[in-house]
Amino acid sequence: MRVERAKSSKRTRRPTPKPKVVKPRLDIPKVEASDVTLVPLSGTPGKGKGPGGEKWRIEFCGVRAGEVYINVIDEPPIGLHASIQIYLNKKSQGRGIGRIGYYYACLKSQHDVIYAHMRKSNIASRRAAEAAGFFDASPPGYSQLIMKRVRTCTGAKD
Repeated sequence: MRVERAKSSKRTRRPTPKPKVVKPRLDIPKVEASDVTLVPLSGTPGKGKGPGGEKWRIEFCGVRAGEVYINVIDEPPIGLHASIQIYLNKKSQGRGIGRIGYYYACLKSQHDVIYAHMRKSNIASRRAAEAAGFFDASPPGYSQLIMKRVRTCTGAKD
């Protein structure tokens, strides 16, 4: 007599690993905006190089903290648009540097409308983008979070 085994309840692995959760650093205070600067850089392929592309190194008190760049991409559901990406060194995360980096990059950018694409589970990036003036512009049912920032029309760059 043959006994059938129950199927394993173990899930299959996801194709890309889920990023580690970044916890707020409570042991140190948030940084001052005056201590953060953006240094313009030449873009590299996929990171600010190409028509409409821009790239900056983020520095905190003169030390490299990460980078932020803008590419012009043509992807659904938006079409042709400026897309911002920010990457911070591990030791720079959770200190408020990302918020300032997003904001300064948008001020320095040639683009009036900038989008940020991120995972819906990336709460730290969402909060940083919201603090820099981005708002949720995701179409209903879309799997990623799409945030949008529009430069004000006061004649000045914000």
